[in-house]
Amino acid sequence: MSTSHALQGPAQQRTEMSDSETEIKMSSKPESKSQTEPVQKRLCSNLFLSIKVFVLCHSLLQLAQLMISGYLKSSISTIEKRFGLSSQTSGLLAAFNEVGNTTLIVFVSYFGSRVHRPRLIGLGAVLVALAGLLMSLPHFIAEPYRFDHVDLGILFAVTLIGPGLAYGLGSLMLRFYVDIDRMPEGGTSLTPKDPRWVGAWWLGFLVSAGAVTLTALPYFFFPREMPKEKQELSFRKHISPSLDDNGESSLNKQGTRNSPEKEKDGEAQIAPDLTVIQFIKIFPQVLLRNLRHPIFLLVVLAQVNMSSMVAGMATFLPKFLERQFSVTASFANLLIGSISIPAAIVGIMTGGILVHRLHLGPTRCAAVGITGGLICVVFGLPLFFMGCPTHPIANVYGPSSLLEKEDFLNCTQKCSCSKSDFNPVCDTWNRTEYLTPCQAGCTGMKGDPGAGQVSITYTNCRCLISGVKDSSVTSGSCESSCSHLLLPFILFISLGGAMGSITHTPSFMLILRGVKNEDKSLAVGMQFMLQRVLAWMPSPVIHGIAIDTACVFWADTCGTRSVCRYYDHTRLRHRFIGLQFFYKLGTLVCFTLVFIILRQQEKEAARSRSQHGSVSQEEKLILSSEKRSGESIV
Repeated sequence: MSTSHALQGPAQQRTEMSDSETEIKMSSKPESKSQTEPVQKRLCSNLFLSIKVFVLCHSLLQLAQLMISGYLKSSISTIEKRFGLSSQTSGLLAAFNEVGNTTLIVFVSYFGSRVHRPRLIGLGAVLVALAGLLMSLPHFIAEPYRFDHVDLGILFAVTLIGPGLAYGLGSLMLRFYVDIDRMPEGGTSLTPKDPRWVGAWWLGFLVSAGAVTLTALPYFFFPREMPKEKQELSFRKHISPSLDDNGESSLNKQGTRNSPEKEKDGEAQIAPDLTVIQFIKIFPQVLLRNLRHPIFLLVVLAQVNMSSMVAGMATFLPKFLERQFSVTASFANLLIGSISIPAAIVGIMTGGILVHRLHLGPTRCAAVGITGGLICVVFGLPLFFMGCPTHPIANVYGPSSLLEKEDFLNCTQKCSCSKSDFNPVCDTWNRTEYLTPCQAGCTGMKGDPGAGQVSITYTNCRCLISGVKDSSVTSGSCESSCSHLLLPFILFISLGGAMGSITHTPSFMLILRGVKNEDKSLAVGMQFMLQRVLAWMPSPVIHGIAIDTACVFWADTCGTRSVCRYYDHTRLRHRFIGLQFFYKLGTLVCFTLVFIILRQQEKEAARSRSQHGSVSQEEKLILSSEKRSGESIV
């Protein structure tokens, strides 16, 4: 039902006309400009009075603004190489993206009702677009890159489409060279397969910022408040006999008068007219009151564990795929954006459909959480074994004997190779990698480095560990021996993510039904704040630290440790997947505890009903009203 039909009064009567009146208007002469302008204004006004138009605009804005944060995560490995960052530092960079949200989200959830909300959203979107432009700024002020020329468920699902598009955008942009705007004559000899390749990480921020700016414009035309839907009005009239003028049930009022607990908590109630100072003073009491509620606390902890897993995966999964399976950053982002994120979207929508169609109560919502968490854990087990060890790297990593190492070092000392150069080559005969052709003792070359060839062959190599003299090596790192496991790995991680995403909507409903009515809107804000403080901020840093501990060779820039060149792949896999597995288990444990508590509460409620008799019809109507009002907050 359109909201324009719900409007009452003369304005509606003026806009309605019969078919005959329409024909007369079409056959008559064109109206003057002064007559058509009010009609156009009314049409424009009615357009922005529609809640459906608002939801459409909000979905597009969510899509655009999440592209910025998603694009940052898709470009992390490229930014690391461009500016010489460790994984811990890049994880910290991703965590700072949540600082502004964490600082403001609770205040906005409470004070947002006092301001012109659509315009505030539009203003915030403009600030997000400016932030996107600022994130691309380092490319323009830094020197050119140098190298060795050698429904509820539907609404939640929309929030994942943005990151999905971001990874697709990252896949596209990282195929272009970083200095595409200042390319030297003759182009570059690097290709995306070269470990020294750096893609145009900054270009996606400009595209995303432009998209956010465009989607922010409609918000400046929406009214401060939307007209009430007829369905909501009729529902209120239906229950009005048992409600007072303030919308509170007479039953609740009687219970409130005689409830000492209510009087005791009176000072901690969030009134709608508090000042900022009063809100800051009373907020800790309300926060502690909700955290003492076991259902709220455990569901938030389950969401924190799930969000920690997602934050670490979103930030470092592209880099993990690059290292473990020898794929380009562009292809890794393409796989995540086209398989993993759509699977998560399907999971979220499935969870929303289950809650809506089956009318799941709290206990069944917890059961859905247990099922999704358990299957997610099961799909995570094979990931520990889907990979292969690091291939031998001369004088860095590998099983070469002590005599071979001594002969190799004696040979390379005669070449006076620079320790800071990095132009890896591969001896395909025994899959051993060397940091530079000089380290391999090569004196000749086949192929033109400036022609952009896929590979260049270096000849007359006399320092190879294999002992073969005057052999040849090819440019680039050695390919992974387990590239065939890439698609099965993506399949398992996507299925696990889909099952974990099913718990999203049921857990949200558990929070809404697990707190007092007066705390519902603030509880939503606290939930997102705690997720950011406990998951989205620390998780990328924790994952970055775990990844850094698997490094076996660090690049040296001006005497300072910078980017990691080589990892122990087995250690990297065990620590990255192990951390993910730990968070999955935490989610499963929390939902299991929620289910146990809810079952116990149901048994106690059943015993209480059997002792005090059945609930009256008026009480049932009030409880139904409170349930619907709680769900409408979503």
